[in-house]
Amino acid sequence: MDNMNNEMLIKQENEVAIIMVPFPAQSHLNQQLQLACIFSSSYDLPVHFIGSATHNHQARVRANGLKPSDIAKIHFHDIPTPDFASPAPDPNAFTKFPSQLLPSYNACTLLRDPISLLLRDISSKSRRVVVVHDVLMSYNVQDVTCLHNAESYIFNCVSVFFMYSSFICVPNGMPIPLDEDLLKKLPKLEPDAPEEINKLVDFQLQFRDIRAGDLYNSNKLLEGTSLDLMEKFASTQNKKQWAIGPIFLAAKVDHVSDMRNKCLDWLDNQPPRSVLYVSFGSSTTFSDKEVMELAMGLERSKQKFVWVLRDGDRGNIFSEEARRFELPDGFEERVEVVGLVVREWAPQLEILAHSSTGGFMSHCGWNSCIECITAGVPMAAWAMHSEQPLNAFFVTEILKTGLLVREWKNHEELVTASAIEDVVRKLMASEEGDEIRKRAEELGAAVRESIEKGGASQLELDSFIAHITR
Repeated sequence: MDNMNNEMLIKQENEVAIIMVPFPAQSHLNQQLQLACIFSSSYDLPVHFIGSATHNHQARVRANGLKPSDIAKIHFHDIPTPDFASPAPDPNAFTKFPSQLLPSYNACTLLRDPISLLLRDISSKSRRVVVVHDVLMSYNVQDVTCLHNAESYIFNCVSVFFMYSSFICVPNGMPIPLDEDLLKKLPKLEPDAPEEINKLVDFQLQFRDIRAGDLYNSNKLLEGTSLDLMEKFASTQNKKQWAIGPIFLAAKVDHVSDMRNKCLDWLDNQPPRSVLYVSFGSSTTFSDKEVMELAMGLERSKQKFVWVLRDGDRGNIFSEEARRFELPDGFEERVEVVGLVVREWAPQLEILAHSSTGGFMSHCGWNSCIECITAGVPMAAWAMHSEQPLNAFFVTEILKTGLLVREWKNHEELVTASAIEDVVRKLMASEEGDEIRKRAEELGAAVRESIEKGGASQLELDSFIAHITR
C-alpha cells in the first residue's frame, strides 16, 4: 500500500499542472473553458479552473458545444468572492458598453490572496505550475513570481489585429500597418467605457509583464501579418507567443449537445444555407425601439431567420429574471413559417455549423467572429462597443467575408428597419451575398484544416504543450 501511495505521489510531483484564471465576463469565460478542455482532454494534463462560484457555474451551464465528459475532467475551484451588486442593464444608455457588469469586474480585483494560496498549494504538489490567465487578471496572479516552479502566460481573448493596433501601434505612436485605402475606412475608436473600467484595465496592465508569453485565439491563416509584427515586438521583450486558435473542441468533432435544442430541430427542416442567425452576444442590450426596428427589418426582408432575443448579462446571471422584450403585434404568428424567436441561451456553435445556416448577424465579439469564420458563414457585422468595430472592419474589409449593417461613425443613430431589410437581402439573396458566402466557406474550410493533425494551429498548440512540459 505504501508503495502505491509513493508511486501516486511521485506521479503527482512529476505532473505539470495548468491553472486557468479567467476574467468574469461570458466571452472570456467561454474561451478559457474551451482551452481548459483541450489541455485536459487532448493532452491529458491536470487543469484547475479558478473563479467565483457564480462565474464557474456560469461557465459550465453555458459551455458551448463541449461534452459533459470533457468538462468533468476539469478541477473547478470556487474561491470566496466579496458580494457584488448585479444591476440590470440600461436599455437606453448612451453607449452600448455593459456598465452593469462593473461591480462584478471590481470584485474580481480582490481575489489576489485566495488565488495566491491556491497557487502555493498546487505548486507544492506539482513539478511545474503553468498559469494561463486573462490579461485582465494579471494583478491577481502576480504571486506566481514568488514560486520557484511556476510561470504564467496570458491567453488573449481578442483579435491580434486589435491587440497590435491598440496596444502596440497607438501607445507607441506607430502607424497601423494597412494600406492607405484601408486606413481611410478604419473606424475611429472613441473610448465608450466608463472611466472606472479604463482605470481597472490600466491597473491590471501594470502586471502584464510578469508573463513568459502569450497565447492567441487566432492563427497565421487569418492574421499572419499582425502575428508576424506582434512576434517581432514580443521578441524585443523576450516573450514567446503561440497562435493556437480557433480553440473550441467542437470545431474538431461533430458534437451534438445531449440536450437537443428546439432551434436545431427547426433548422433541420430548412433548405441549405437559407437561414440568417441573429444574435448579439452576452453583453448587448437593445432598447424597445431598436428591437421593433430589427423585428420589422427581418420580417420585411422575407428571409428565413433564427433570432436570439435576450438582454445583456447581469454580473450574476442567476440573480433575477431577465427582461421580456415586446415585439410588434402578431409578429411571431406572422413569421411562424420563416422565422424563429429564441428567448433563452442558444447553442451558437451548433447553429453556425448547421447546414441550413447561411448568414450571421452579429455584434462582432471575437468569440462570435472566430466561430463564424471557422463555420464558413458570412456575417452581417453590427458592432456595438469596445473592440467590436475593429473586428467588424477586419471581417468585412480584410477577410471580405461580411457586410456592415451600419458604419461605426453612425453608431449613435438608430438603425432603421429599411437599412436592416437591405443588408439582410443583400447578404442572403443577392449575387454579392453569394460571392461573400463562397469566400466565407473557402476560408472556413482552410481554418478547420489548420486545427487538424499537422495543421498550423495544431502544431502551435503542440509546441506550447512541449514548451510547458519540458
